[in-house]
Amino acid sequence: MKIETAKDLEVYKLGYQLAMEIFELTKLFPPEEKYGLTSQIRRSSRSVCLNLREAWSKRRSEAHFVSKLTDCDGENSETDSSLDFAFDCRYISSEQHAQLTSRCAEIGRMLGTMMKKAESFCSV
Repeated sequence: MKIETAKDLEVYKLGYQLAMEIFELTKLFPPEEKYGLTSQIRRSSRSVCLNLREAWSKRRSEAHFVSKLTDCDGENSETDSSLDFAFDCRYISSEQHAQLTSRCAEIGRMLGTMMKKAESFCSV
């Protein structure tokens, strides 16, 4: 399949699925976390996809592309850390934590590969 938009990238699809799953899970977080952990983890998980879309639009410049992918990776790492807090605060189970952090790691690996092979994405 030809990649025409960022939405066609497997990493985008995985990131989007993760963000939606986190959204559903955070509906069960306590109300006092509304402006804390709930808001933060939702924003960081969504930012992976949002920054990936921005990176895709900046492929004319390899440096800009990699810079935005770096932002994606940072947001993904922030999401992973927030999942640690959610687990330690007993908002999610150990199984949920393991599954979600495993997906964060997979997204991180995929972003790392894209950064290493940026030239193949930037030849537009």
